[in-house]
Amino acid sequence: MASNRTFTMIKPDAFEAGNSGAILKMIEEAGFKIIAVKATQLTPELAGKFYEVHAARPFYADLCKYMSSGPIIAAILEKENAVEDFRTLIGATNPANAAEGTIRKIFAKSIEANAVHGSDSDENAAIEGSFYFSQFERIS
Repeated sequence: MASNRTFTMIKPDAFEAGNSGAILKMIEEAGFKIIAVKATQLTPELAGKFYEVHAARPFYADLCKYMSSGPIIAAILEKENAVEDFRTLIGATNPANAAEGTIRKIFAKSIEANAVHGSDSDENAAIEGSFYFSQFERIS
């Protein structure tokens, strides 16, 4: 059964370009409820922990450097079938392959600076959300 929560990050490129508000608006207009949100900046060490699953990959060091290069916005989103629906909303990792109207097609600069992160599974959504938020619960 699919979860009704997912995790996202607005990445440094989109934050720096002033696209955070427009991205959050698209998320809400797509029917997602933002139940937790915060702006923060990762240290290289924290970026390394967050992306630890990619540690053996050749892009890991560059990814950690990029993700700690500026502020990000972390958020937990709620909607029925959240993970799958959010992955559709953000589009393909490579913005050149992303569908028209998706967040990455509109805001991404490149495959590396692709504007947003979206969890790829219910399990990872819970893990990633708890990385940024001490409680994975509804905010009233």
